[in-house]
Amino acid sequence: MRSALVALSRGTEFIEKFVIILAILLMMVNSTANAIGRYAFGKSLFFSEELNQFLIVSVTFFGFAYAVRKGRNIRMTAVYDTLSRRSKKVILTLISITTSMLLAFLAYKSVFYVLEIKELNRLSPALQFPVYIIYSVIPVGLFMASLQYLIAFIMNVTHVGIWHSYEVEDNDAVDVGV
Repeated sequence: MRSALVALSRGTEFIEKFVIILAILLMMVNSTANAIGRYAFGKSLFFSEELNQFLIVSVTFFGFAYAVRKGRNIRMTAVYDTLSRRSKKVILTLISITTSMLLAFLAYKSVFYVLEIKELNRLSPALQFPVYIIYSVIPVGLFMASLQYLIAFIMNVTHVGIWHSYEVEDNDAVDVGV
């Protein structure tokens, strides 16, 4: 079981990092080229804004999955911090499986959204690129985030300690005697 989790975690991390790094580099090159074109030659790239919007969608959804992996997602911990260690583990385990199922459901539903856009044969205004290809990152990103929460759930069920993700254990969890 542990080796399967390691392989899954490494594989998804590679994909997340690759997409995020590539998208950010493309945004940098695109924005720089557009600025140089605008100020040096008096002509902007007609597709620059549209391309950056598509890249931001990619960074958003793959970045969400990566943030979950690193335990850097937004958490509301006011009540959680006051709980005993055992209660924290139970709550975090329930949150992990519930969030995983919700994100998997959203990924499933977003597939139909992407298919609907494909059926409409919608093209982007400037690039005339099929929009469904760009929006296909939404179900993939949601599914990858769902996997990260599922892995956190499995870690909490099969390991001692309180795990926010495969890589992040809650070392601040101390028993307050509740």
